[in-house]
Amino acid sequence: MRWDAQRLDLDDGSTLPGMPSIRGLLRSVEVPEFPGLTFHEVRARSALNAVPAGSAMPFRHTINPYRGCSHACTYCLSGDTMVLMADGRQKPIADLRIGDRIVGTERRNTYRHYVTTEVLAHWSTVKPAYRVSLADGTEIVASGDHRFLSVRGWKHVTGAMGGPAQRPHLTTNDELLGFGRSARPVAACADYRRGYLTGMIRGDADLKVHRDSRPGRRHGDQHRFRLALADTEGLQRTREYLTEAGIRTETNEFSPATENRRAMTAIRTSAAAAVAAIQDIVTWPERPSLAWQRGFLAGIFDADGSRSTNVLRICTTDPDMLSRTRTALTACGLDSVLEDGRRPNALKYVRVRGGLREHLRFVHAVDPAIRRTCGVEGLAVTSDADLRVTSVEPLGLTLPMFDITTGTGDFIANGVISHNCYARGSHQWLELDSGRDFDTQVVVKTNLVDVLSTELARPSWTREHVALGTNTDPYQRAEGRYRLMPGVIGALAGSGTPFSILTKGTLLRRDVPLLAAAARDVPVGLGISMAIWDEELHASLEPGVPSPRARLDLVRAVTDAGLPCGVFLAPVLPGLTDRRTDLDAAIGAIAAAGATGVTVVPLHVRPGAREWFTAWLAREHPHLVSRYRQLYGRGAYVPAEYRRWLAGQVAPLLAAHGLDRQAGGAARGTGVPGDGESSFPAGSRPERREEAAVAPATGTRAGARVPEVPEQLTLL
Repeated sequence: MRWDAQRLDLDDGSTLPGMPSIRGLLRSVEVPEFPGLTFHEVRARSALNAVPAGSAMPFRHTINPYRGCSHACTYCLSGDTMVLMADGRQKPIADLRIGDRIVGTERRNTYRHYVTTEVLAHWSTVKPAYRVSLADGTEIVASGDHRFLSVRGWKHVTGAMGGPAQRPHLTTNDELLGFGRSARPVAACADYRRGYLTGMIRGDADLKVHRDSRPGRRHGDQHRFRLALADTEGLQRTREYLTEAGIRTETNEFSPATENRRAMTAIRTSAAAAVAAIQDIVTWPERPSLAWQRGFLAGIFDADGSRSTNVLRICTTDPDMLSRTRTALTACGLDSVLEDGRRPNALKYVRVRGGLREHLRFVHAVDPAIRRTCGVEGLAVTSDADLRVTSVEPLGLTLPMFDITTGTGDFIANGVISHNCYARGSHQWLELDSGRDFDTQVVVKTNLVDVLSTELARPSWTREHVALGTNTDPYQRAEGRYRLMPGVIGALAGSGTPFSILTKGTLLRRDVPLLAAAARDVPVGLGISMAIWDEELHASLEPGVPSPRARLDLVRAVTDAGLPCGVFLAPVLPGLTDRRTDLDAAIGAIAAAGATGVTVVPLHVRPGAREWFTAWLAREHPHLVSRYRQLYGRGAYVPAEYRRWLAGQVAPLLAAHGLDRQAGGAARGTGVPGDGESSFPAGSRPERREEAAVAPATGTRAGARVPEVPEQLTLL
């Protein structure tokens, strides 16, 4: 069911992050026994969800006690896209990590403002690439699904004016919002370090050699270097660069904090060799490189610079420093003007012109150490940058791409405002992202049992098969706290409604007695999902999910209670779990556990799960990325050739372990889902009693009751 028509119901009228418009939200709680999870308790309006018309599924109604999944085992930009960080720096989107503080935007009255936000999720995928070019020279490589903020609202990179692909999309009539083209980060090479030390030391240090003629002094020449700053970042960088040059300094407190001034710390040395080496470093080079000039600007800005909302300037009384500062700015492509401070000491200013656009270009080009004046927090999103779209062109390449989720729902990519994009689509309906939120934000329908009982009591209810576990797992960890399933089982059985449960959660074992009692009144089907037999691979792909051995123990407990239990060996991962030895080990263990049937399902990657899985594959098994690109390049499902190959692997193994026959000895279809011949595993769907037959299955363990086996239907 969709929740976007609901609004938040809090006493003070406030909203919760990530859930701005949900009616019926009772509270959001975090509990010690489930670290990292937030449960959003809501009052649901309905319990029975109708399956879309035309679906091939053999049921018409589902129940989802939870949205999101604590068992949780994507749209994008190219990895070199630069994202604006909270301290004013930029970082490639591929290098971001969860928890990084970056810049997003929020609307305040009629204007958007830049604000600090946090990276909540980070993932990657592989998609066809498009280049978006802007009039100021900005270029962004993105997927066609990505969205940017234009003066006319959010727009996808590609789309159409009509038909199935209709959606707002970029054209050459659009203008994006942001500050536009900036400079790439600077590398701290040897020239950059010498330039930084020159700017800092010439700008603010005491460096001299003088003769001390006082009586009784053994040495006539006194050497001194001292640099005192209130901002420790500049002091620390200076000391590090001097250390790299072989110059040792000492640190001491220079002056304590007062009511009007911050505390200052100093570094110093009085060694003659060290002072001479520093003097050599800060000698003006005859032909300064661009790296030296960038370092010099960073150093002089840390020493004598300042920045406010509209003004970035460097002030000094030294005419030579003023001239060299302007020369360095010109070399970096920055426009400046010299202004007279009209002070008795002849103080003058070099001011960088161009507003926020050029201020950030300066920050990114030179990388000052002192960051308190480099951010954009609270500034309005205004700019004179020419951000008109000049072209959107396909590159004819499929590239790795990355995306993030942030607290504001957007971020700044290559100087323009970019929208968060989401995976795992059903969680979007809750206005939660389907990356990290899907795993950590679980919506709980606390009144589900009462609503379900009311719906089942309606005269119009025809007692059709109801399936649980088809969207999110009803026996995930949240069920241990909320215990919704006992009430659901009782309501369904009491109303005479047949039902099935599909889960990978061993918590189902708690309710086996209830299920056995319910099976005496209505047909019940139980299915256990098991993807991976290898414990190490399981830990990597399905952290927090019960282990394969624990799920086999669950199968034993279910069949020992006289209940049917089909197993979905799903999904089979090409190149990882589809070797004959792996399949044989898994099917043999499932048969030994007493399963009444097995269906083998190859991986399918619908939009949403595709992005999450692709990110995992690229991180953990990069050598398989090209193979998966071939297999899934045309859609969510593997091609027919692979399905036929997998069916050929599976059929003899099912026969060998006695899982190839259903009641009465009839041969079972040995295909896999997607080839038109496969079926739900025996025991996973509720059977109609009048069609049931009881017969032994050769794969069951001695002493286990053999359940009734239903007629099979196509899975997909």
